[in-house]
Amino acid sequence: MNKRRTVPATNTNSLSCLPYGVGHSDEGVCLLVKMGVHRIILDCGLENIKLFQRQKTPPAEFAICSHAHVDHCRSLFALHQSFPQLPIYTTEVTAKLLSIYEQQSNSISWCQTVPWRSQVQLAEDLSFQLYPAGHLPGAAAILLTYATPERNYKLLYTGDFSLSNFQLVEGLSLEDLRGIAPDILIVEGSYGTVRHSHRRQQEKQLMERIDQALAEGRNVLLPVPLIGLGQEILKLLRSHHQFTGRDLDIWVDGKIASACDLYLELLPQLPLAVQNFAKHQSLFWDERVCPRMRRLTNNNDLMESKFPCILLVDDTANLKQYLNDTWGDWLILIAESAQKYLDVDFAQLANQSSSKVALETYLLAEHSDGRNTTQLIHNLRPQHVIFVHGSPNYLMDLTSLEELRNRYQLHSPSVGNLVELHLSDRFIQPATTPPSYYEGELNEVGSVITVVLPDTLINDSRWNNFADTGIVEARWQGEELVLRGVSQRELLSQSTEPKTPEDVDCCNNCYYYANQRCLNRISPLYGFKVIPEGCCPVFEPLSSEDGLEES
Repeated sequence: MNKRRTVPATNTNSLSCLPYGVGHSDEGVCLLVKMGVHRIILDCGLENIKLFQRQKTPPAEFAICSHAHVDHCRSLFALHQSFPQLPIYTTEVTAKLLSIYEQQSNSISWCQTVPWRSQVQLAEDLSFQLYPAGHLPGAAAILLTYATPERNYKLLYTGDFSLSNFQLVEGLSLEDLRGIAPDILIVEGSYGTVRHSHRRQQEKQLMERIDQALAEGRNVLLPVPLIGLGQEILKLLRSHHQFTGRDLDIWVDGKIASACDLYLELLPQLPLAVQNFAKHQSLFWDERVCPRMRRLTNNNDLMESKFPCILLVDDTANLKQYLNDTWGDWLILIAESAQKYLDVDFAQLANQSSSKVALETYLLAEHSDGRNTTQLIHNLRPQHVIFVHGSPNYLMDLTSLEELRNRYQLHSPSVGNLVELHLSDRFIQPATTPPSYYEGELNEVGSVITVVLPDTLINDSRWNNFADTGIVEARWQGEELVLRGVSQRELLSQSTEPKTPEDVDCCNNCYYYANQRCLNRISPLYGFKVIPEGCCPVFEPLSSEDGLEES
């Protein structure tokens, strides 16, 4: 049991957090924090603010916005319109990016902008500071400090954050926050305990997949949010060695193009490496240097395009309008994190288009994974940790980690569930749901392996998605065998892929072809990624009894 020396608060009810939105599914984030007599709203990503509008007085004394993604700022302007006297604070970059949602001038006069790390005195006993959080240009972690005669109480809200450096924003610096020693940490848990490969590896895999699709003669369609992911991908396409100087058209939908213009205005506040890149060639728009990056004002623009091409569109757009059969076949790439937000009926898209349409997902993580989330917590060593922003199951996975449960008081509140944050001089084991483990049996009968698991698995809300088609995929992860349910979308996507005839001497029918690579040591393609239709002089049919073991 871990003991931490703190001075108990004179009023044990003086610190609390009331969530109006905790970011489950497509729900926005909005938190009301109480520190002594003060009430502060952190973010306002709600669908509407009817709950606030029922009262005549503002719901808080102050509001602070962490960054400009819709699930954190969606109702911020409505909050200002309902309560013009309520001060709203954010960073200068976030204020600039917020203007894209209001269709007004490039400055938000109703926001008060705050420089990085400067202390802003809200009241005699209350102040705050903003620290770069990564994730998106201008995104901030918010440190609130409440001073009493006994001591200062500190609460840190990360907003959305990432420790990894992106193309257009540097990651959150642990050095910046080390020594702050917050009593309370409100942290996002978008990916739960999931671990991801290095950011540069994710970028490499995405570029390789786009390159492969273009080599197959397929156009690539990328539905992305207005700000953030789309600009990251465009910067990658402009600078990655597989695309530099390539005779290729990259088309950008008008709304996303407007966001790119805002990024160009913010260039002096982007990382130094980006500023240096922009000195030699345009960050976004350029029709002279390949690859050509062009604005898409209407679909007629594509008539001028060189095919295959790449097209980035708003993720709320109707994708059908772009799948013109005269433009060839299409690969639609959707970010894994955005699947639940996109209303894409892939079967209908494929049936209504005479073009061959395939849909795949890719990982370009915009948040920190489980490993980096726990790393942040251990560096800050708060007494209370509140998890928000993520599916309930992912947040439950975090609150069930023994390495966290034994050291901190963990909370994963639902909407309207008040969390009272009592600070004491000793650690109190929080009441959390333990992780679920299921014991089963493994049977080998001839050439078939059967895994039998208890039916209590069905009670988990994740079961329906896992068992959607009744088909599973197994793969090794270190010494563990991981099972994954195959979705209907994946099956539909596979069904639209052209089938390679079994009697053709090509890589797909070769004994040495596995995971899209050649494993024949005497082949000139050994170790390389190869297309299924490829072939080489040492082709071995699948029926061959020689092969991998001998080589």
